[in-house]
Amino acid sequence: MSRAIENLQAAQKRAMAGRPKVGGFPYLAETLRAAGVKRNVWCLPSCQSMFLTKDGPVVMQGAPLITGMADVPTFDRDALIRALRTDQAGESTFPEFLLSSWKAGVVRYEVDFDARTVTYYGCNGEEYVEAYPAVSVE
Repeated sequence: MSRAIENLQAAQKRAMAGRPKVGGFPYLAETLRAAGVKRNVWCLPSCQSMFLTKDGPVVMQGAPLITGMADVPTFDRDALIRALRTDQAGESTFPEFLLSSWKAGVVRYEVDFDARTVTYYGCNGEEYVEAYPAVSVE
C-alpha cells in the first residue's frame, strides 16, 4: 500500500470518528485538508473518486448509481440545492446525496480544500459553486 493511500485512509478514519451528523462535511473536508489532500473529484454516476494529495493521486471506486445505458438528467440547480440542504441537515446518507445529485443532473463535482469550495457540473457546461465554512478539528 502506498503512502498516499495510507495517509488518506487514516485521515478518512479520523474524520468519520469525529464528524458531527449535522454539518459534517466541513469537518471531513478540514480533516482531509490537514492531511494534505488538495482536491477531490467525483464522477457520477460511476461514483469514481480521485483524491489529489501531497503524497500522490489516489482513485477510489464506489458502487455505481446506475448500470447499463441511461439518459443523463437535465441540470437542475434548485434540485441540487435541495439535495445539498437535506444532506447538510443530516437528513440523508452520502449514497442518497450522490443519487439526488445525479438526479439533479450533476455528472461531476470537485472539492477544492484550499479554497473551501465545491463546484458541481452538468454535462452541458452548467455549474454551481458553493463555499463551505472553515472549522476547527481536534
